[in-house]
Parts: sequence; structure tokens; C-alpha cells
Amino acid sequence: MKTPRLVTSVHNPLLQRVRRLSREALAYRKLDQVWVEGEHLCSALVSHGREPATAIVSESAWRQPGLQALASQAAEVVCVPDAAFVEMSPLPSPAGIGMLVGWQASQAPFEAVPTVVLDRIQDAGNVGSLLRSAGALGFVQVIALKGTAGLWAPKVLRAGMGAQFGLRMHEGLEEAALGTLKVPLVSTSPHASDRLDAATLPWPCAWVFGHEGQGVSEGVRARCEREVRIPQPGGEESLNVAAAGAICLYESVRGRQ
Repeated sequence: MKTPRLVTSVHNPLLQRVRRLSREALAYRKLDQVWVEGEHLCSALVSHGREPATAIVSESAWRQPGLQALASQAAEVVCVPDAAFVEMSPLPSPAGIGMLVGWQASQAPFEAVPTVVLDRIQDAGNVGSLLRSAGALGFVQVIALKGTAGLWAPKVLRAGMGAQFGLRMHEGLEEAALGTLKVPLVSTSPHASDRLDAATLPWPCAWVFGHEGQGVSEGVRARCEREVRIPQPGGEESLNVAAAGAICLYESVRGRQ
């Protein structure tokens, strides 16, 4: 078990760095690090083979054998007073453990793998839910076009529940990047003639999900080979993008079986 380094001041540069990463949605792009907070997310990070640079634990968390063992997976362990951890964390009831892991800008997407494309989806909860669905249903890559919420933003991380660590993710891409994909793009529209539950879906494919209010942009829609409609017998267009995405991704799995 590692011996932690004790930090007591809330003004310590490391804690100030974490405070910024935990509160600013896109700070990770400027600082090249992601702050992962909470036992579940830290466990997911480690279980996917990622190597955290630093674990920060509160004094009371360090006294818990399970959290002590988890924190020791990092290259460095820092222990802080409980009050300092609370001040650093934006959460109302912080778990007392978090990890810093390196972040790198997107590389070129894989051309021919099951993919989810996010077109200007702005709500962190929706983005995180779509990442969870993608990971659970066998889609290995996520492409977030410009205007989409940051995939590693703190709220998206919490909503994704660790799905980020098992996905190949690219963000801030231009629409033209979709031209490199060698799988058919599929989108949804309430006006499409083909029903999702009756459609023969290609595999692998790239499902495209669009902005909460505007849907998929015209330019991206023009790149799609298929457009399908989710039947809603209740008569209301009441599905948000995260719910619609989960249904579409599941239909791809069901069709393969």
C-alpha cells in the first residue's frame, strides 16, 4: 500500500487545479487532464486499464480499506483533510476519493466499426446517457461533432457512469470527418417512411443523433444512407434524444440476433 503525501491547504496548486477541472466543463482541454471523482468512476477507470497519475483521498476515506486499495492504483496518492476535499468538490456529498488521469485530443476515427455520432447535442445528461447506451450495446466508437457537450466534462462523466473509459471517443470534429467512415450512416426522423421496428439495419453502422431541438443538421442528414421513424402509438413526439438513441441502438442489437 502506498504512503500518501499529506496536503492541508486548500490553496495548494494541485487542489486548485482539481477545483478548476471539477467546475469548468472544458478545462480538461486546456490542462490535458481529467478529474474523475467518486468510487464508482475511479473503479471504472482502473478496471479499463487506465493509469491515473494521482489519487486524492480525504482522511476519512483513507481509513477505509477498500478506498485505500483503490487509491493505491495511482502513481501518487495525496491525502487531504475532509474539509479540504469538500471545498474542492462540487458535489453535495463527495465520496472522498478522486483521480487525475491524462487527456489527449482526438485522433483519427476508426473507419469501419460500430459508431455513434453526436451532432450538437448540448445537454450533459443526454450525452452521458448516450455514451452508456453505446457502451452497453456494442458500439465501440463515439464521434462528437462541434457544438456537442464535452465528452469528458464533469457532468457528462457523471452521467456516463464510466462508459467513457471503454469507448474510443473523438470530439470537436467537423462534419467533413464523417466522410472518412466506411460504414453506412443511419438517422431518425418522425417523417421517415420506414419504421425502425420493421427496418433491416446495416451492421456495422454509424447511428446519428442530433440536437435536442433542431435534430440532425441538413448537411449531416444528407450523408445518411438510411432514415427511420420510431413508432410512437401514444401519439406524442415525447422521446428525448437519449431515449430515442437507446431504442435505436437496441434495435441494431436485436436485428443482429
